[in-house]
Amino acid sequence: MTMLEDRTTAVSPGTPWPAAYPKGYAVVDVETTGLARDDRIISAAVYRLDERGEVEDHWYTLVNPERDPGPVWIHGLTSETLEGAPLFTDIAEEFSARLDGRVLVAHNAVFDWQMIAREYARAKAEAPVRQRLCTIALSKELGLPLSNHKLETLAAHFGVVQRRAHHALDDARVLAEAFRPSLRAAAAGNVRLPLLECRPLTEWSDTPRIGPQASGGQGGYRPSSWRPSRKRPACPHPNPGRYEDGKPLRQGMRVAFSGDTSIDRELLEDRAAEAGLHVSTSISRLTSLLVTNDPDSGTSKVLKARQFGTPVVDEAAFGQLLRDVAPATGT
Repeated sequence: MTMLEDRTTAVSPGTPWPAAYPKGYAVVDVETTGLARDDRIISAAVYRLDERGEVEDHWYTLVNPERDPGPVWIHGLTSETLEGAPLFTDIAEEFSARLDGRVLVAHNAVFDWQMIAREYARAKAEAPVRQRLCTIALSKELGLPLSNHKLETLAAHFGVVQRRAHHALDDARVLAEAFRPSLRAAAAGNVRLPLLECRPLTEWSDTPRIGPQASGGQGGYRPSSWRPSRKRPACPHPNPGRYEDGKPLRQGMRVAFSGDTSIDRELLEDRAAEAGLHVSTSISRLTSLLVTNDPDSGTSKVLKARQFGTPVVDEAAFGQLLRDVAPATGT
């Protein structure tokens, strides 16, 4: 028995594998020029796993970001190294073949997914993946005794040795090896996997899908194909107070968001603003509502909401509330 197998809960031969679990996974890591919405992917790696977490194959590529590579001291990829690398549009079809029909697995998956979604948006295409699973969220579901949620900490818990931190291929390997025992432990306890929906960055009606069954059609980088960063205008409505369960939202209410969301965060915030709500980046005694899919997390917003008694709903409930927002008081 390997150290990895010895450190996790095994699924006994007589225990059926949960039928609701996905049939395959794509463990992904991307290195980028930075963390902002206009940053680019400079390398990507995918480990394809079967339904029980066994490795089927792996793939790695450099990507020319057509700009400065950013923090070279972290990822080690210089402009000279990336100069002859393929553009994202050149590797999008192969990348899609690796993702197609699988659950995307990543550590802090919302970041990897948003970077991937933006690259596909620039290529005027859509990634063929519909669900993602964050290994941070899974470790919380399993109640793993981790001192923090860094990849290196999760790896150490399962006896996985990191060889090259911040190298996409090695990070993806480490995550795949740590995900396998996590998945088996979840299956042994019939734990609900924290799957979230993957939606494209923007909503298109004519976007081609790039995948094994698709042909051509991807264009180059076009700034107009994705959403530029901008400052929202101030909410014109007064704050009517806190949200009350069973009643509609009202224009002017202050709404904050925390944690991973299935819809791109800025798109979700835009919808709230367009409905007449005040989108807030922090929690105070004046906050009307906090939207989070993980109300038990220890984020500063969740802790402050708990301290102030701020009402909390998840993303799905908030989506329903957005359908019928009451007009501002006095209008």
